[in-house]
Amino acid sequence: MQFIFLGQKWIGLRTIIMRLTCMFSFILLFGAAGLVVFIHLQDPEDIVHQRTPGIKYNMGPQQPKKDCTSSNNQDVRIRKNSAEALAMGNQRRSLYPPVNAPTKLQSTDKKQNIMFVMKDHQKKDAEINPIGLHKRRRRFRIKKSPILIAMNSSSLNLPMLKSEDRNNNNWKSLYQIQRERKRIMRDTCSKYKSNNRRIITPYHVSRIFVEDKYRILYCEVPKAGCSNWKRVLMVLNGLASSTKDIQHNTVHYGNYLKRLDGFDRKGIYHRLNTYTKMLFIREPFEKLVSAFRDKFEHPNNYYHPVFGKAIISRYRVNASKEALRTGSGVKFKEFIQYLLDVHKPVGMDIHWDHVNRLCSPCLIDYDFVGKFESMEEDANFFLHLIGAPQNLTFPRFKDRHSNEERTTTKITQSYFAQLSPAQRQHSYDFYYMDYLMFNYSKPFEDLY
Repeated sequence: MQFIFLGQKWIGLRTIIMRLTCMFSFILLFGAAGLVVFIHLQDPEDIVHQRTPGIKYNMGPQQPKKDCTSSNNQDVRIRKNSAEALAMGNQRRSLYPPVNAPTKLQSTDKKQNIMFVMKDHQKKDAEINPIGLHKRRRRFRIKKSPILIAMNSSSLNLPMLKSEDRNNNNWKSLYQIQRERKRIMRDTCSKYKSNNRRIITPYHVSRIFVEDKYRILYCEVPKAGCSNWKRVLMVLNGLASSTKDIQHNTVHYGNYLKRLDGFDRKGIYHRLNTYTKMLFIREPFEKLVSAFRDKFEHPNNYYHPVFGKAIISRYRVNASKEALRTGSGVKFKEFIQYLLDVHKPVGMDIHWDHVNRLCSPCLIDYDFVGKFESMEEDANFFLHLIGAPQNLTFPRFKDRHSNEERTTTKITQSYFAQLSPAQRQHSYDFYYMDYLMFNYSKPFEDLY
């Protein structure tokens, strides 16, 4: 037997080999166990359904067809709760079981048993360094196993028209429009998400605001009237007598409105099952241009250093030192390059994310789907259905950049005219599911 002198002892070569083998085996087992735990603890997230460029889908013809403004401090507050997940959003794409979404506007609803999954979790606010947001990594947290709760998604119907309203052709017409929007949304979900089993986590309800008095759940879609909708919810809750009395800072900084993910799993389950759920959406290109104008064409101490600097650094040739230092002056073409880049230098943001991701309409059965293009009519019809005070109507004032014209179809087309046909096509492909699900027509004739 061969021996090796180590220190003051002679150790056999076979003993050394056995020890090294044991150590190596232990390291491999430890690494494998850590990988299994890490994969198991990942949160399921919504898949962003985008159409592959160049592929045509055989869908039927679509019918032809401001806004959530947030100040600089509000933008930073949003990131304290959700920026880390959103900044990695374009890279995190975990599967969840899809669904055939049933309609709630039909007289005979098909009840569908689903599983409601909530995870016990604690919210921890973290200070966000806007300069280095895109360089941060997700913090690994130990989470408890999902808790399954049986839930029936058809236990609530949209409030029916009152007997005196059934002879009103306007109310009847608006009610039929809601039925049709629900049908299109349901059919789209059925076609592209084939499983009836649902998994809903706190992430999926994080953008839903709660009004308990009138039993409303409102999913916030930025740049689609959400500031004024928050004012309406505050009035309904008795926090103000008029929407005109509520200042912009109060809407976004006051924390008067509760979010659905702030409740325990029992509270979330109860509200999803019994409250009227609604969202308002906007033509995707118009919503995108509105967000660009708001965040990049006006002074902003969050979007310029975080997004602007990264965009200019990546996509502008021979950028000036001043532009690289401040992040100001991002051009729309550069912004689109960032949006379409698979390897974005900085993650997605709620102001230009897909409605399909923000509100998960194929997971959550929304009872009412309003559109920004018919905001006043749709909003006041909704308030009528829920029995809101007759003197409460949806406000139309613009409290940020009030001297600036709202983003219209004409303004949107002028911005997209700066792009090449290929960039316009890829932008349409990027928002394809939103166009399809909410029945918006193609914004340009050369798109396919």
